[in-house]
Amino acid sequence: MNRPALYLVVSLSGAAVLALEILGTRVLAPFYGASLYLWSALISVTLAALAAGYAVGGRWADRGPTAGRLAAVLVVAGAWVLAVPLLRAPLLHASEAFGLRAAVLVAATVLFFPPLVLLGMVGPYAIRLAIREVGEVGRTAGDLFAVSTLASVAAALLTGFVLIPELGVTRLLFVVAIALFVAALVAAGARRAGGPPALLLALAGLALGAWGLTRTATLPPGVLALEQSPYGELRVIEHKEFRYLLIDGGMHTIVQRDDNAPRQPYILAGETAALTFARPGRALLLGLGGGSMARVLARDGWEVDAVDIDPAIAKLAARFFRLDPGHASVTVADARRYLRETRESWSFMFFDVYASGSMPLHVATAEAFAEARRHLAPGGAIALNVEGIGWHDPLIHALAATLGSSFPHVVALPTSEPPNQLGNVVLVASDHELELDEDALGDPVGSLPDEYEHWCVLQRRHAWDNRFTPGHGRVLTDDWNPADLHAEEINLAVRRSIRRDLPAVLLGW
Repeated sequence: MNRPALYLVVSLSGAAVLALEILGTRVLAPFYGASLYLWSALISVTLAALAAGYAVGGRWADRGPTAGRLAAVLVVAGAWVLAVPLLRAPLLHASEAFGLRAAVLVAATVLFFPPLVLLGMVGPYAIRLAIREVGEVGRTAGDLFAVSTLASVAAALLTGFVLIPELGVTRLLFVVAIALFVAALVAAGARRAGGPPALLLALAGLALGAWGLTRTATLPPGVLALEQSPYGELRVIEHKEFRYLLIDGGMHTIVQRDDNAPRQPYILAGETAALTFARPGRALLLGLGGGSMARVLARDGWEVDAVDIDPAIAKLAARFFRLDPGHASVTVADARRYLRETRESWSFMFFDVYASGSMPLHVATAEAFAEARRHLAPGGAIALNVEGIGWHDPLIHALAATLGSSFPHVVALPTSEPPNQLGNVVLVASDHELELDEDALGDPVGSLPDEYEHWCVLQRRHAWDNRFTPGHGRVLTDDWNPADLHAEEINLAVRRSIRRDLPAVLLGW
């Protein structure tokens, strides 16, 4: 087999390795969240598979290497990648009972260990095919590994920056499979070394991959939008009388589908915190979601600025959740970087970035809250929306303690009932004790049905009447921040709740 053909084969296989590792996060994140455990599992599985592939490939190459065997390895790897979209849902159902950590590891191993082992075999096998004399072993091995690694670098950049947002996860899996079948054809076609079986299998796989790539993907009824943004899988769905926005499988927005009225209690708890001001002023919303908080604050007379890192979020909020420029001025930026660079100030700041399975650690530290405080007008307040299993979840107390490092007064406004169940707590921090004209809790929310008006009043009163001062917790800093570990149990409970309440077909199962 000639050197140019071998370089092409190792380039395609090396590119496939990094593409699969990055794709693994998008294959599994909608079911487990883009958590520390997911990344740890995928990196561990990738390295373990490559180590096994190097060992097996080296030994197999010493038994008489042929280009046909190399082609067969690539065909099987490509076939497994084609099967990943079909294997995913049954595997996730089967592994769900193991708990979050074990389930992530099992799913990553079953879906990606086999093809990565096979791709790990390519390097040593290609080296053995390329060597003609002992004196060129070092140079040949170095050149092939350099070419493979450079292809991996290019694939990593293209996959994250271009291909996932443009093609989506399933179509990109087909592209990776096609690349492996092309590599198999190159190997099998080298002086007809692969023979008819390898050639036919590679051609069949190539045809199947091309069919999967070109076929038109139709969304199931009830799924209004499915988008792979640079920051996560965005899914807008409708079920019964509600419309939902999910990001990487976590719930971010729930509204009534007919009038777009918010149906998440924390929105009303956040509004309650804003009602402690004698008059509305400027508000900063960090984390936009479907725009429910922005719309409520704007309705109450606040001038709202909103910041979200994902440009696709603002588009979906406008298209499906009736967010318009009159509700908020939206800036696409990272929340902490925005706070570091802006010179503006606000009376009320609402952090809505702590989602299940996607804890942005850099926005949950004492340094981040100190940065926010510098942009707070005199007499202002900062509020955080946090999910927890019960009012006294360790994550809630940790964030309350962290807020307490910058503010003398921190109050928790709970939304769940009973107090030990999954739900949201809004933490409010300020330089003064919160005071509220309780008549404001009964203010109407607009021309909406009386039943919804009554629900809103109940949510406000529940949050205010059950307010408490969190009593313990260790301050989170840029140097020490296990908030994502605290969030593990919450993430699992949230996703089980979502799967219990919504049909699997709408969630992509």
